[in-house]
Amino acid sequence: MQRRTSVIPLLALGAISALVLSGCGSAPTTSEPSGAATSDFVPCAVSDLTGFDDKDFNELTYNGVKEAADSLGVEVKATESASEDQYSGNIGALIDEGCDLIVTVGFALASATRDAAQVDTDVNFALIDSRVSNDDFSPLELDNVKPVLFDTAQASVLAGYLAAGATKTGVVGTYGGMPFPSVTVFMDGFADGIAEYNTVHSASVKLIGWDKEAQDGLFVGSFDDQNQAKILTEGLIDQNVDIVMPVAGTLFKSSIEAFKDRSIDGAIIGVNSDAFVSAPEYKEYYLTSVLKNLTTAANEVTLAAADGKFSNAPYIGTLENDGVGIAPTHDWESKLDAALLDEVEKLKADIISGAFVVDSPSSPKS
Repeated sequence: MQRRTSVIPLLALGAISALVLSGCGSAPTTSEPSGAATSDFVPCAVSDLTGFDDKDFNELTYNGVKEAADSLGVEVKATESASEDQYSGNIGALIDEGCDLIVTVGFALASATRDAAQVDTDVNFALIDSRVSNDDFSPLELDNVKPVLFDTAQASVLAGYLAAGATKTGVVGTYGGMPFPSVTVFMDGFADGIAEYNTVHSASVKLIGWDKEAQDGLFVGSFDDQNQAKILTEGLIDQNVDIVMPVAGTLFKSSIEAFKDRSIDGAIIGVNSDAFVSAPEYKEYYLTSVLKNLTTAANEVTLAAADGKFSNAPYIGTLENDGVGIAPTHDWESKLDAALLDEVEKLKADIISGAFVVDSPSSPKS
């Protein structure tokens, strides 16, 4: 099998030691299988900057690859990235290790994944939460790259319905990091869930921060400006908002600090992973979280590849395949009407059956 013809030419010999000494990336690590080997398949994973212990994207994805590997009785080879310039080197090191499937985590690795896949066409890749594109951002399909995407609008409908039933002021809010489709897809579903609650209950819960029809709303302008996130949250509080869904990475922490400063008895809705687990220091503030079930997706994609069923058709996480969902209400459950929780479950069933159609222009398409 031909490997590594031109992506990192200097790594053709002594790949691992060269990476360590040059600082171009981390040496691949190996996890031991927990069962008897039933395959010679080699699954691999590359993290982005936050590593595999982030209690979020990387860790959840790695757990899925590890689960698949354990069921196959094989080892997982993995590299962690400490800077953006390590992505290509880390992917290259895994190719040299003989990986059959390399799972790369997040849109930040999209270009490095694309470049490696175009050179090493006999290696398959699964790109989590992103597609590959050309340098001008035009769409690109590669036979050996599978996008792993999530229709979070579906799960956000449930969160919106829950928020509308839980608010004490009748006003809920949202804001995003930047107006990317991967952000606005949450906001679209959230708006639809609130609208459905209003229809069912003849209510008039108001959403501030997103106009679905106009596709316009409130954005920080980045995913790392904690101060601006707090300012936006304070503005929402000034408009009587008591529940906020920040679609902005870790900026939800600033929203909680704004609630604390104003002594607001309110709640935050997390996104991507269960904030109750990833940031438990604020656990009393979490109504729920909209989940991308990365472990489920990574496990399914890895097992399919091991079974010779790899394809470049996108995996799209939905409520039906458990690729998306909402987290438990945890400490908030005792504050909620049991009937509301039953209604959320009924709405979930209606979305799965097609009785309730979730429509967002940002939802991933197959």
